[in-house]
Amino acid sequence: MVEQLQSDRRMTGVEGDPRVHELRGAVARLRRQLAVLPGDLMDRAAADDELAALDAMVSHGLPEVPRLRRSLLLIAGAVGSVSALSPALTEVREGIDRFGGLPRTG
Repeated sequence: MVEQLQSDRRMTGVEGDPRVHELRGAVARLRRQLAVLPGDLMDRAAADDELAALDAMVSHGLPEVPRLRRSLLLIAGAVGSVSALSPALTEVREGIDRFGGLPRTG
């Protein structure tokens, strides 16, 4: 199973894509900061679950940008009012932006 995942990752170009490494690093930093955040955060579990899903999406192939943005929206909704997490959340957003710009409206 592990060998198949490694092979799949090589075939999709995930291992060599710097966007993947940057986003996974940003997700890991936000997860660590969320874990040590003192106090009660009602949506902590939801944020952590979505961060885990985001990391899994990125590590198993090039993800769909709309799905990345949906994850970001859910995470921001869960932790958005916690100013201590703002820099780490911004890093995650910037990492997602590297996969594709915002759609144009107009």
